[in-house]
Amino acid sequence: MKLNHINLGVTDVPVTVTLFQEHFGFKPAGEGMPMNERMAFLRDDAGSLISVFKAKDVAYPKVFHIGFMQDTPQQVRDMHRQLTDAGFTIPEPHENNGRLTFYFDTPGGFVLEVESFFG
Repeated sequence: MKLNHINLGVTDVPVTVTLFQEHFGFKPAGEGMPMNERMAFLRDDAGSLISVFKAKDVAYPKVFHIGFMQDTPQQVRDMHRQLTDAGFTIPEPHENNGRLTFYFDTPGGFVLEVESFFG
């Protein structure tokens, strides 16, 4: 079974689209799929879809987040540097249960995690 999509309500669709495209490799989902100020549809290299919809009051449960796996801990450090160089305020990566990971609050109102297992 393959994950089909994640639907996100966000406070700022264009900023969220830019984050996913510039830092996580997502591309517009394709012909006929909206990409505007109110909604956008993006796909990753595996074909999974993230739909993003404008919402006034974004409130996710405290434990909700989206995680992106990297192949190596160095890639986690590199992603952290890329995001901080782009102006995001992000705590330093830390070790947690055999992984190197960091979490950050996106401007769209949800949390992202970037991680890799050691060894």
